[in-house]
Amino acid sequence: MSSSSAAPRGGDGTDAAGARPPMREALVAAAFRLFLERGYEQTTVDDIVALAGVGRRSFFRYFPSKEDVVFPDHERCLADMTAFLAASPGDADPVRRVCDAARLVLRMYAENTAFSVQRYHLTKKVPGLRAYELSVVWRYERALAEYLRGRLGGRRDGLLRADVIAAAVVAAHNNALRSWLRSEGRDDAGAAVDHALAYAQSTFGGLPDPPRAGTAEDVVVVVSRRGTPLWQVVREVETALARD
Repeated sequence: MSSSSAAPRGGDGTDAAGARPPMREALVAAAFRLFLERGYEQTTVDDIVALAGVGRRSFFRYFPSKEDVVFPDHERCLADMTAFLAASPGDADPVRRVCDAARLVLRMYAENTAFSVQRYHLTKKVPGLRAYELSVVWRYERALAEYLRGRLGGRRDGLLRADVIAAAVVAAHNNALRSWLRSEGRDDAGAAVDHALAYAQSTFGGLPDPPRAGTAEDVVVVVSRRGTPLWQVVREVETALARD
């Protein structure tokens, strides 16, 4: 998961100590400086690399497109989330686990409030970035759903539950995240997301354990001679059903 180092730096591309940041961070800083000064659509990759003092090849070594430089942390966060879910104990409450996984995304945003707020305002203005962001959100949702499918797939409507729960957890998280971003980062992001995820967990948590194999469709076979009186057949059936 990326840290706040991905945020824009000073106007000359250096950090507070005067040292030049790593190239990836320098590209992000240059890009956001230009986005804020000129606008996203008016800024080209050539503009970004010129300000950062590197070549185009260096840019595309780190970012496949201009859109990717706006969201430099999401690939790392998605990998962290996938690893977190893969390491889940077998007895973990699956709904609680995906709620905890969603908090990794919040942590990424909260590590640098100023950068996250800038990105929020930029994304609102540029439809293409909004569409890109929605595709990223979908990937988070799929990661949660895949984990839940593995845990709930054997239950009644398990796959349906997995997809619905994943969507609900993402929606709850994003509702609180957007509220925090609209406050310019002044509100308590952790408290807002905890409240939203608690709502999702109270709605979908506490799923009952799947029934033990054989208990849902027990079959009793009773063999009787032809002509056995019905009352005797019924008694044999009752006796068989009464056995443990």
